[in-house]
Amino acid sequence: MYFYRSIYLISLSLLISCSVSDSSLKSGIKKDNFDITVRPQDDFYRYVNGTWLDNTKIPDDQSTYGSFNALRDKARDDVRVIIEESSNQADPVKGSNSQKVGDLYNSFMDIENLEILGISPIKSDLKRIDEISDHNSLVIHFARTQKTAVDAPYGFYVSNDSKSPTEYIATFRQSGLGLPEKAYYLKEDEKSKALRAEYIAHIEKMFMLFGFDDFNSIASKVMGIEKAIAQIHWTMVDRRDRDKTYNKLSAFELEELAPSLNWSLYLEEAGLANEEYFIVREKSYFSEFSELFEFTPIQDWKLYLKWKLIDSSAGSLNKEVDEQNFAFYGRILNGTPVQKERWKRGTALVSGVLGGVIGKIYVERHFKPEAKDRMIELVENLRSAYKEAIIDLDWMSEETKVQALDKLAKFTPKIGYPDKWRDYSNLEIDKNLIDNLRQAALFSHNRQIGKLGKPIDRDEWFMNPQTVNAYYNPTMNEIVFPAAILQPPFFNMEADNAVNYGAIGGVIGHEMGHGFDDQGAKSDGDGVLRNWWTENDLKEFQLRTGKLASQYSKFEPLPGEFINGELTLGENIGDLGGLTIAHKAYKLSLNNGESKVIDGLRGEERFFMGWAQVWAYKFRDEALRNRLLTDSHSPAPYRCNGTLMNMPEFVEAYNVKESDKMFRNSEERVKIW
Repeated sequence: MYFYRSIYLISLSLLISCSVSDSSLKSGIKKDNFDITVRPQDDFYRYVNGTWLDNTKIPDDQSTYGSFNALRDKARDDVRVIIEESSNQADPVKGSNSQKVGDLYNSFMDIENLEILGISPIKSDLKRIDEISDHNSLVIHFARTQKTAVDAPYGFYVSNDSKSPTEYIATFRQSGLGLPEKAYYLKEDEKSKALRAEYIAHIEKMFMLFGFDDFNSIASKVMGIEKAIAQIHWTMVDRRDRDKTYNKLSAFELEELAPSLNWSLYLEEAGLANEEYFIVREKSYFSEFSELFEFTPIQDWKLYLKWKLIDSSAGSLNKEVDEQNFAFYGRILNGTPVQKERWKRGTALVSGVLGGVIGKIYVERHFKPEAKDRMIELVENLRSAYKEAIIDLDWMSEETKVQALDKLAKFTPKIGYPDKWRDYSNLEIDKNLIDNLRQAALFSHNRQIGKLGKPIDRDEWFMNPQTVNAYYNPTMNEIVFPAAILQPPFFNMEADNAVNYGAIGGVIGHEMGHGFDDQGAKSDGDGVLRNWWTENDLKEFQLRTGKLASQYSKFEPLPGEFINGELTLGENIGDLGGLTIAHKAYKLSLNNGESKVIDGLRGEERFFMGWAQVWAYKFRDEALRNRLLTDSHSPAPYRCNGTLMNMPEFVEAYNVKESDKMFRNSEERVKIW
């Protein structure tokens, strides 16, 4: 069934509107962004984007800026119009979506009321923490934070069971840090030490603003607990390992694993008392945290929990608290000079809480049906190209190919928007911001709990249509592309195929590639976490992926600070495999013909330029440093050049020679798919 050598392409002109004549097609390439002083063979990223990089200033209210940000800004502006239509209604029907959107937005925008309220909205919550008297009431409080979206040392979410993906299961995870990742607490370089000192000072200032006299002592104790938690946290690399993080335990086994945590009390309070089994992602963390929990004084835990409450609420309180919160997390941690205008923050809040309501209107106004049709067409052509590539692999056995092709055939694409919109009728929203945030958190919690014991909802989306992004879900074996990403420079309805294959084709290929990256490849076509590889094929696959990890670990975005090739491996595999397959699909679309020269550029050139201009991106040093420690994606220049340096197709298109900086010899190049 799968081993066909010829591929039938549904259409040779995938992204061209029938209303647009061939002669009117654009290149889709922004030549004004080129830096012609740089040879494409030496730095293709700079060649395509250099003038843009030189002339573009990162907005004062952002830590990074690039193609994604520009589209997100556009989507945010479109969403703002939708939200303000509801917020300006004089007398909306109580309980209607319009009332909820308007009241949520207005409760955030009413800064005069927030000043009057000051810190009072969370005083009752602080008092409840004061009432904690023993370890059992502490555990109950941990469970309650799950319902209020306040951080705690551990929490859970509900998703498909990776080894039985037709069933929902609650998954416990480590948490509890105020800084982004454990390395922030443990690295001994001067920058890390200075940042920790700033964090302690921030905690002191926040407790001072809340009227605590002994804020120096409190901050020291809070930092002591967070550092102790950080020491037992799993690394980012270990946390992305789907085998290591799959630990299925019964309630009894939870008690054995972490005996000081009264699990029966926690499960009862969290709404999980009737569940027989759970997934524990970071198993050793829970056993070690059990000891930390038991031997840390109750009073210290109470101070820690007060910090978690203050920290999570700060952006929704009065101006003084809000500004101090931004001073650390925005200015110091990410280098952002100015906080976003309040309407931008309010728009993001409403779009997050009521994303389906906003998304439905956004799609009606800003998404063209023909875009979905052409995306489906493009996905199917990349699937065909992937199929041919797998069949032709010289390192994979026929036995494993059968499994890989089965998985490929079962990929489910979701494009634009969901077929079924989320129901928000149980979400109560009024004119009080903190109350609204509590209700939103409780609504989300109840949605999660409500999934347990029910059939898997295959119509569910985990991004809203107005989101500029895409994702692959391994337990569903699905690739998802929200409406907002289907715009230039990713998807250009007026451009010829070459740039679209290089841009959105590369994105589609990337998400497909996640199904075959070092972690996604651990699931089969039905989403089941199992090994479907022969022993020799798996060894060869790991040899190739290890080589790719080693390549990226040598890239140095900041002096002395390198990409973590193991952390970014999955995304780098997605980029390399995705663009390789997108190029194959583009060549097939030509049907053995020659591409047109447009704007003086050959089709091959436009393809790779389409990929490069997607990654036009600038970072503040602080934000880049943060990303190197926490982000599974390589920084933009390396996503562009690092991918191309492994592709013989790029070498051929630009006649890259051994003396060129973009050159890698054939032995050094990595080919996986």
